Amino acid sequence: MKPETVKETNMPWHRFLARLLELVLSPFEIEVHSDVSVMTEPPEADILLVRRKTPQWTAEQRARLPDGIRDSEASHILLEFKCTQSFNEQALQQALGYDFFYKQAKKLPHLDVQTVLLSAKKPHSDTLISMGYQPTEYSGVYRTQTPVLRKVLLLSLNELSNEPHNLWLKCFASRKNVKKQAFQLLEQLEFSFITKELQWFIHGLMQIWFGRGEKNMNFELTPEDVSELGKQMGDIWFAHLTVDDMLARFGPEEVLPHFKPADRLAGLEPEVIEDYLKQLKKQQH
Repeated sequence: MKPETVKETNMPWHRFLARLLELVLSPFEIEVHSDVSVMTEPPEADILLVRRKTPQWTAEQRARLPDGIRDSEASHILLEFKCTQSFNEQALQQALGYDFFYKQAKKLPHLDVQTVLLSAKKPHSDTLISMGYQPTEYSGVYRTQTPVLRKVLLLSLNELSNEPHNLWLKCFASRKNVKKQAFQLLEQLEFSFITKELQWFIHGLMQIWFGRGEKNMNFELTPEDVSELGKQMGDIWFAHLTVDDMLARFGPEEVLPHFKPADRLAGLEPEVIEDYLKQLKKQQH
């Protein structure tokens, strides 16, 4: 039986990926753009990451960039995302065209730009061989030394390791079990930098992949629609939580700051309050 893959649709998957990367990376001085013009006229590359303020990726930036990209010295990363199309000669030619015209239009030296082909599907071994692509020390990262072609790095999302910095891309892998594991690991990690909007977007993606099902949506969604979907699902979930559920999930230290001091003390016996004040005074001396 063939592994389950994403069916061909009109969904703007590269814009969803760009929005996820923007929410993850923009707080750390990495610009994220989608549908990037590589010439004065179309065509447009899918996604562009730009590092402007530092000569190398910082430790914080590398912690959020996937294998293959996090070690690149280039300050401009062009991403061409193939969600339903397999890695083939046509996809590689397209990426090479973007690489050439972007450098030419922006007057950038070769070392300042790294073009990366993201393949949601695992590349066929015979295709890799025919183009000289070989696995690197990182699972799912392929390079070639073939002249001209070596300008394009290949990332196979199904094969990337489960290191935290790879999980954002693995949410867009073609295999359902790979995506599901990536979302589960993201929830377990509980990154301190994850904002509410990022949570909503991740939950919205989960609803598309595993809830309503992308195949049941016969209209095109925007990234904003995905965030709103996640927010709505979160509101429904929170509405059914009891106080005990809230405390068990978030802990008193996260809940209590939302209450006024008088509300926090309401219902406590005077003796309990006095005992706490005595302990607090001892700690301060």
